[in-house]
Order: sequence, then C-alpha cells, then structure tokens
Amino acid sequence: MSSHHIVREKQEPALLVLGLDNFADELLGQLLEWSPTVITTHQTAERLNAYGIKIDWIITEGDDEVLQSDVKLMSAGNDNLTDAALKYLISYEYPAVNIITDELNLKDFEHFANQINLVIFSNHQKVFPVNPGFSKWKPAGEVIEILSSASRLEFSGIEKVRNNLYKTTADGLFSLHFDEPFLFIGEAL
Repeated sequence: MSSHHIVREKQEPALLVLGLDNFADELLGQLLEWSPTVITTHQTAERLNAYGIKIDWIITEGDDEVLQSDVKLMSAGNDNLTDAALKYLISYEYPAVNIITDELNLKDFEHFANQINLVIFSNHQKVFPVNPGFSKWKPAGEVIEILSSASRLEFSGIEKVRNNLYKTTADGLFSLHFDEPFLFIGEAL
C-alpha cells in the first residue's frame, strides 16, 4: 500500500542557510526532504550548488552572479542578511523556518521569535525559543542549555548541572516557567 503526500507551499518550514561549517550532510538531507523554500547567502550558495541542492533565493548585498536557473536574488537593502531573509519569510506568511548558521548570535533572532517559528542549527545544537510554561518529553540524561537570561526561572523534570546547563532526571516531561516572553534553549544534535 502506498501513501501519497501532497506538500503545499509553506506547509514545511523554509530553510535559511547562512553557513554549513560543522553541519552533517545527513541532517541537511533531512531538512531538505520535503523540498522547502531554500534561501542562502552567496558564499553558501556555492557549496549548496556543488551538492546539487536547488536554491530559491540568494540574499545579496551587491551584484552577485546567479549559479542556477530560476534563482531569485533578494537585496538585503539596509538590513543584514539574516534580517532581510526573515523579514521576507514573515511578509510572505511562512509559519516556520529552519536556520543553519556557523555563528550563533541570538540577538539576530530575538526580534523575530514571536513572529515566525524559528529552529536554529549551530555548533552541534538545535536552538529554539520557548514560551513560559514550555514542556517537552525527553529521555533521561538529555542535556538542555538555557541560552537566554531568565528571571524567576522555575523548572521540573531537569536538574542543574552547571551554569546554564541542565539534565533531564528521568524519561518524561520537563517544563520551564519564567517571566520573559520567551527564552532560547539548546539541545544537542
């Protein structure tokens, strides 16, 4: 028995590729599985093109050459490359985006955390914003890193290991309660 899946545009998260250093090819393949809209920088476009990956948009700060047919150029204008791409996705009502980056600077993403679902892959971590009252099932011994500062942080199902590192205490749900509108947390890939 076969199943047929129809993937509607914007049903799957877009993929914003800002850098591919230290990023596993297998995970890249998983993120590309459902043919998302692929947005990248000119520098990273060359690597994606070498892998044979179809690129939809290249964010540019100038006159860059197009490496593939049907690739559109997106001018960053007065924005940095990340802001330009995220503003584009939000304006065209994409609900979510997976972002691959070599250098994680959370300040680049804070402004967008309440406008689009973000999942950021950087330095062998999966980073995403969570709202107060967040809970998730994890197996025992999994490490969770809280990457944002939190006032009145309360948690259950995890124990503090050191600084901002926590470990799940048992198989099951862990939860986070805090006063900020959101926090970024990181999980190991």
